[in-house]
Amino acid sequence: MTKHHPTPKARSTGGSPAVLAVLLLASTLTVMAGAIIAPVLEVIRGDLGLSGTAAGFIITTHGLTIALASPLVGRLIDRVGVRTPLVAGLVLYGVAGASGAFIDSYAGLLLSRMAFGLAAAAVFAGTTVAMLALYRGAQRDRLMGWRSTAMSMGGIVWPLLGGVVGGLSWHAPFLIYAVGIPLGLAAWLILPRTDAAAASEAPAEAPAEATAGDAADSGRAEPADRAGSGSILGLLRRSPALLGHYALLVISSVLLYALAIFMPIRLGEVGVNEPFLVALVSMASTIAMSLIGLLYGRVRSHLGYAALLRTSAALWLGAFLILGFTDSAVVMAAAMGLFGLGLGILMPAVTVLISDSAPADQQGRAVALSGTASFAGQFASPLLLGPVVDATSTKTGYLGAAGLAAAVLLVLLLVRVTTPVEEHEENGRGEHEENGRGEHEENGPGEQGGQDPDGARSRSAAERS
Repeated sequence: MTKHHPTPKARSTGGSPAVLAVLLLASTLTVMAGAIIAPVLEVIRGDLGLSGTAAGFIITTHGLTIALASPLVGRLIDRVGVRTPLVAGLVLYGVAGASGAFIDSYAGLLLSRMAFGLAAAAVFAGTTVAMLALYRGAQRDRLMGWRSTAMSMGGIVWPLLGGVVGGLSWHAPFLIYAVGIPLGLAAWLILPRTDAAAASEAPAEAPAEATAGDAADSGRAEPADRAGSGSILGLLRRSPALLGHYALLVISSVLLYALAIFMPIRLGEVGVNEPFLVALVSMASTIAMSLIGLLYGRVRSHLGYAALLRTSAALWLGAFLILGFTDSAVVMAAAMGLFGLGLGILMPAVTVLISDSAPADQQGRAVALSGTASFAGQFASPLLLGPVVDATSTKTGYLGAAGLAAAVLLVLLLVRVTTPVEEHEENGRGEHEENGRGEHEENGPGEQGGQDPDGARSRSAAERS
C-alpha cells in the first residue's frame, strides 16, 4: 500500500501566537512603505531642490515597482515556497528602506526605492500566502479581518511616528524601515516550513484516489493540463473568476485614492483647511476599517461572499453619493466611515476568494497579482477622476465615483458569486439528487423510504448562504 504524503497546505493547520504576531506586524509594512516618509516629503523637496512632481516619485516609485514585480515574486513563491521569499523580502525591506537615511541624491533615493519596492512586493505576497496557508475555515476568516485591522492601524501609527522622527531630520524616518530586519530573522526562526520543497518530499506517484480526494477537499481542480499554466494568462484561463476579484481590487483602489487625493481639496472648499482637522476627517475611513476588521469573523459567519461583496459596493455607493451632495465636514467624515466599512469587508473577503479560486500550484502568483491590481488602481485613480474634477468640481468627481460604485453593485447583483468549494458542494448535491432519482425510478416509489435529513440540511444551508 502506497503511503500518501499530504501537501504542505494539508499539514499546516495553524500557527503559534508568535507566528501570528510576526505575520500581522509584517502585514503593516506595505502600508508603512509610503506613509513613513510622507510627513517629510516637502522637506526633502526643498533640500534637494525638486519639483513637486519629482518629489512625488519618491513616494510612488515603490508602488510602481510592486505592481511590476508582484507576478515574478508570486512565481518564485510557487517554485520555492513562501518562507524564503518572505524572509528575504523582510531583510531587503529593512536594508533598502533604511539606506535612504544615508543618501543625499535624488537618483540614489529613486534607486533605493526601486529595491525597496521589490522587497515590499515579497512582503505583501509572502505574508498573505503564509496566513492563507496556515489557517482554515472560521479561524482564517477571523484572522484575515485582524490583518485588515492591523494594516489600517499601521496607516495611522506609522505616519505619526514618521512625523515625530522627521522633526530631527528628513533622513531619520528612513531608519524606521530597518524594523524589517529583525522581523525577517524572527520569520526565519519561527515560521513553519510550508513550502514547495516540502511537497517535493512526497512520492512521485500518489494513489489516484488520494489525489482526487485532495482536489475535492480543497475545492480546486487538479492541474491535469499544465500547458501554458505557468503564465498569467494560463492562470486566468484556469481560474477565470480571478479576473472579477482583481477588478474589484482595482476599483477599490481607484475609489480609495479618490478620497485620499481629493478629500483635502473638498474640505478646503467648505472652509476646513487646518491640517489636523483634515487628517481627522480622513482618518474616519481608517478607523471604520479597523473596527469592522475586528468583527469580520462574526460577520462572515452570518453572510456568504456574495452578500459581503454586495454590502461593500452598497456602502461605497452611499458614501460617494453623500460626498457628492453634502457641504458639511461632519457628514463628510460619516461618509468616509461608510467607505471604510465597505473596504474593511471587501479586503478579507476578496483575499480569501482569490486564494480559494486559484489552482493549488499557483497560489503565490494569484495572491501576488492582487498587489499588482491594487497598485494599478492607485496609479489609475488620478488619471480617471482628475480630468473630471478639473473640468467640473470635486462634488461632480465624487458623483462619478458613485456611478462607478453603482456599476459594481449592479454587476454583483447580476452575477453568481461562489467559491470553488461551494461549487463542489453544489455539484455533489446535484449528483446525489440525480442518483436518488435514478434509484427511485429503478426501485419504485414504494421502496424509496423516508426523507434524507442530511440532504435537507444541506439544501437549507445552501439557501441560507
